[in-house]
Amino acid sequence: MNGFKISTDKKLLDFDVIYNFISNSYWAKAIPVEVMQKAIKNSLCFGVFKQDNDGKTTEQVGFARVITDKATFAYLADVFILPAYQGLGLSKILVANIVAHPELQGLRRMMLATKDAHGLYQQYGFQPIDNPDLLMQIAKPDIYLTDKK
Repeated sequence: MNGFKISTDKKLLDFDVIYNFISNSYWAKAIPVEVMQKAIKNSLCFGVFKQDNDGKTTEQVGFARVITDKATFAYLADVFILPAYQGLGLSKILVANIVAHPELQGLRRMMLATKDAHGLYQQYGFQPIDNPDLLMQIAKPDIYLTDKK
């Protein structure tokens, strides 16, 4: 991955980059800072970083996090590559690293939700739900947009 690296080291994460992107996303618009901090703290996170010619990390350009028990189940969330770095294949490399990660092997199920990236995830084994009637949810899509008086 010439000029870029992926790391699960949370010390490298640039919270401002992550928060600015996700708080403006269609899936977590206006997420409170504290909620995003807690989500990162309690997840297996993957940062995509640009590197200079000496291999030194210069900036974060992408992110994903996995909510998991590391034994049976994982949920892939908050996947993004900054617009200026899209089209370079970084999302493919990121997802490939996630599904190959040692702590995510042997799981019974890994899930995600996406509005527009089905083709990307299908390349790495994700498929539509076989029997969606088995799944249920409590959904609050506008939870961060409600008036908090």
